[in-house]
Amino acid sequence: MKIHDLITTTDALAELCERLAKSDFVTVDTEFMRENTYWPELCLVQIANEEEAAAIDPLAEGIDLAPLWELMCNNEDVLKVFHAGGQDVEIVYNFTGKTPHPIFDTQIAMMAISQSEQIGYANLVESWLGFTVDKGARFTDWSRRPLTERQIEYAIGDVTHLSKIFPRILKKLVKTGRGEWLDAEMEKLADPENYRNDAGVAWHRIRQAGRNPAVLGRLKAIAAWRESEAQHKNIPRGRIMRDETLADIASHPPKKQADLAKVRGLSAAWRENDIGKRLMKVLDKAEPLPKEEMPEKTGRGAPLGKEGVLVADLLKLLLKIRAREIDVAARLLTRSDEMEALAAGLRNLPVLEGWRFEVFGRDALELVEGKLAFAVKDGKLTMTHIDDVPEAPAP
Repeated sequence: MKIHDLITTTDALAELCERLAKSDFVTVDTEFMRENTYWPELCLVQIANEEEAAAIDPLAEGIDLAPLWELMCNNEDVLKVFHAGGQDVEIVYNFTGKTPHPIFDTQIAMMAISQSEQIGYANLVESWLGFTVDKGARFTDWSRRPLTERQIEYAIGDVTHLSKIFPRILKKLVKTGRGEWLDAEMEKLADPENYRNDAGVAWHRIRQAGRNPAVLGRLKAIAAWRESEAQHKNIPRGRIMRDETLADIASHPPKKQADLAKVRGLSAAWRENDIGKRLMKVLDKAEPLPKEEMPEKTGRGAPLGKEGVLVADLLKLLLKIRAREIDVAARLLTRSDEMEALAAGLRNLPVLEGWRFEVFGRDALELVEGKLAFAVKDGKLTMTHIDDVPEAPAP
């Protein structure tokens, strides 16, 4: 494979992208810094196909990344392959307002052909290529220039290794016939809605017990305000206020600004500074959350009762058995909160739709309805339909 020098000019980037545009797929990775900023700072882009690889310097003076974004977002003929690519996709979206498409994530794909829930890149390389990745440059400061040869070599390795692994994963997916399982997962990863920084829905990511409209209304208002403050100052939202502090204020709002100094997680300066004044204005204007915006009830936190908890535990046991039997990650089939929702009587669930229903949901539903039982066969725990259980001989 040909490894290019660091790409630092628009012309060199355009030539590279023109060649890569003829590929069936490209593997992509990014290096970025976001510890001290709201918006991640893109510091390096690595890209490869089966013949060549390069690292692109987005911080190089005068470089225009338009050829790269054209390849990533507008060329439907080239599959873009990532590993655990959520943050990489977010960066592309921040630059372009679009996401890479079509897209493939090897971490998600591994869930369909093994019991690996969230396999890391180093473990992926070791399992498929048989060697250990040098992690020495993993936590380097990618914003510093010049980059060392070791940094560039480490970064490009992420995509050169992936370009060898991806075809093997794809071959196994085809052999198992599970490629269609991943279509919806990949489209979900590429959905721009996942990366839109809408302050109005920022409250959805904050855990808040209860369904009190007044509390949730304050939660929504404060979260939107914090998001706007963080974006404007380009600092992490947690630097403004931690989630738990925000939720505490929503549940127990201070009556006057001086009371902010008593809130755990806020400094004494909040009692008289400008940001404290802005927060109090937000609290004063906050209205109860409208009925149409109230979060839907789910199985999480549902009053299952003792019997319901037992049913949920049996469903989780069934999930472990099925995942082991077909060698797939349990998380790809369903999650614990969905099992609890099923035990609580809810039926409008992803696990009861499409391929998930065929692979696992039908048995899960039959277990809830008393049509499925557990049995021990040859020392292993298995599932047995009630109709298939032989009757005990008469005494």
